[in-house]
Amino acid sequence: MLFALLAPCLALAGCNLLGSSDAAGKSGEAQKPAGLGVYSSLPLLWGESDDIRGFLSDGQEQGWAHAFIQAQDGLVPLDHLADASGVLPLAKDHVLLLAQPRPLTPQENVALDDWVNAGGRVLLFADPMLTAHSIFALGDARRPQDIAMLSPILGRWGLQLEFDESQQPGERLVDIKEGAVPVNLPGRFRIRPEDGSCTLEAAGFLAECRVGKGRVIALADAALFDDSHDPRDAQRRRKLLETLLARVSVGIGRE
Repeated sequence: MLFALLAPCLALAGCNLLGSSDAAGKSGEAQKPAGLGVYSSLPLLWGESDDIRGFLSDGQEQGWAHAFIQAQDGLVPLDHLADASGVLPLAKDHVLLLAQPRPLTPQENVALDDWVNAGGRVLLFADPMLTAHSIFALGDARRPQDIAMLSPILGRWGLQLEFDESQQPGERLVDIKEGAVPVNLPGRFRIRPEDGSCTLEAAGFLAECRVGKGRVIALADAALFDDSHDPRDAQRRRKLLETLLARVSVGIGRE
């Protein structure tokens, strides 16, 4: 698989920014995760390219998210969420970043749910109408997932993702505890009261769920990861991702 082939190229040295937000640090509750697992259809670990040489090229232009993720100690790129024994191949002292993932197989749904229930932490970006630019045409398997298709696992955690088709396209900001998040055609979550234990923020844009011994923070848009040619805007996006990862890490290893 592609991640397996490129994993040695991703073992780069860097500082781990997880758990370092000001709010988490002041509370005294943040635990530093051992690493970050990444499972995404977005070009977060490398840019889009037509061939393997393009993926590995040092001269390829990369966005702010690529630099942020590469700076994490204990980076674990994932190309599946269930190994041959049906287990998610990530230690529970890591945080799992799920950014607009492909539809999960039944085995992956079970493995992910088991991992979270046993104490795993997930930061999920589920975009019902992805607006990010891609060099690949609609229908190309290399193109990022255009529509989040995660109903089985969201339902298991007590959530339903909805999309308002009447809204107009264009980037705007949604305020959450960590700051103003850039969005473009976002969705919203609704809580299924018969399942799970979740709370909502920002009119359902963000959901936080306790799942067994674990925790999930889900956002109904992925425009945060869009590239920015404004260094100040890129820094704001980086800080938002950093603080969201710190938020989901609070208490990790102690629950």
